[in-house]
Amino acid sequence: MARVALVTGGTRGIGASICKALKAAGYKVAANYAGNDEAAQKFKAESGVPVFKWDVSSFEACCDGIKKVEAELGPVEVLVNNAGITRDAMFHRMTLEQWQQVINTNLGSLFNMTRPVWEGMRTRKFGRVINISSINGQKGQMGQVNYSASKAGDLGFTKALAQEGARAGITVNAICPGYINTEMVQAVPKDVLEKSVLPLIPVGRLGEPEEIARVVVFLAADDASFITGSTLTANGGQYIA
Repeated sequence: MARVALVTGGTRGIGASICKALKAAGYKVAANYAGNDEAAQKFKAESGVPVFKWDVSSFEACCDGIKKVEAELGPVEVLVNNAGITRDAMFHRMTLEQWQQVINTNLGSLFNMTRPVWEGMRTRKFGRVINISSINGQKGQMGQVNYSASKAGDLGFTKALAQEGARAGITVNAICPGYINTEMVQAVPKDVLEKSVLPLIPVGRLGEPEEIARVVVFLAADDASFITGSTLTANGGQYIA
């Protein structure tokens, strides 16, 4: 019987590619999204993946949303915490709201999403939790104190929870993408990309969302049961941890 995978922020960018790759690998996939109904319905029509709308920064919304997913598809066995936002500003200009929005969405969501499925994973003696962090959670980035802090927090969450899940057959791992060819990166002016970003990437190009998705499929597989608490970097050699 196909395992059920739930991907947050799953209707655009890296998340959409993750959903498609998991579906192609035989999983029953559900995609969460926050607010872009048009993009979500377009993704659903193209991929055949059911979509579910809720705010991952709210614990109550996550509990309710996960109940709907499980009622439709079955118990969540693979959770991909991919949803994330940016609210960039230099720290001396950063507002409390910008700080809290990013921390609550990018880091708080890991608790909000994982806690409701954790006991079921423990009972079934199987689970895969895959957290999408960032190169900027590893090295830091000027103008992104909030984002870098949240993504570094994702790595601490991964390492600690992996130790708790290991005996129950649950693996918890993180992926740190570098600059990936998504809408967000495409919005960067071309001259900035060519002069300031690409020269920092030894392979000389942006990553593709499908390349991150393939890493997720690998970590989600039954065969990856000996890999837990790990951080897998996929950044073209830009930062070697």
